[in-house]
Amino acid sequence: MPEPAAVLFDIDGTLVDSNYLHARAWHRAFREAGATVPTWRIHRAIGMDGDSLIQTLAGDLDDDAAERADDLHSRFYLDSADELTLLPGAREVLAGLHDRGLRVLLATSAPPDELSVLRKLLDSESVLYAVTSGEDVDTAKPDPTIVQIALDRAGVPPDRAVFVGDTVWDIRASAAVGVPTVGVLSGGISRAELEAEGATFVCDDVAHLLRELEHSPVARLL
Repeated sequence: MPEPAAVLFDIDGTLVDSNYLHARAWHRAFREAGATVPTWRIHRAIGMDGDSLIQTLAGDLDDDAAERADDLHSRFYLDSADELTLLPGAREVLAGLHDRGLRVLLATSAPPDELSVLRKLLDSESVLYAVTSGEDVDTAKPDPTIVQIALDRAGVPPDRAVFVGDTVWDIRASAAVGVPTVGVLSGGISRAELEAEGATFVCDDVAHLLRELEHSPVARLL
């Protein structure tokens, strides 16, 4: 029997088209908390740990205002949840990899209320081996803890896993624990940036990954 292997997936910007909704929610939240942050700067920080994002983009906010911005972001984002859509190939790639005998995990630090919405939209519970959430860690990516937790739940070493994500934070977190990464452009970060961070394969989206599976790092797991 072959050694078990796993593919770990980020969700936001990788499986679900949510990055720009997050950016819009943060923009509004910062404004109401007393900071003006250009949306393009917010977009480039999406996927980063929330506290780190606030410190990076609006470090002048006091603790109360920062907490208010964080709470408002969550509220505004969930208020727009009916605008969320799956990215091309989201369900198909999860099912396809599961059918090939790989352990498929959602490796995210999204808070439980947001994750519930995303999982309902994905409608792929039967093919998921395990799922992480914001309840598992104190700090999100680029801190590598959530990736290590996903590896532990998958029961595989780093060299028997691949992480699929859309941001430089995904790649940095995965690299810190020795997991190769596939970068997808669907989150709005350029190919050059993803490759510069160490992504070993970059494609448009997960539908593209499924079509080109034999050329990707996932092929060595099969």
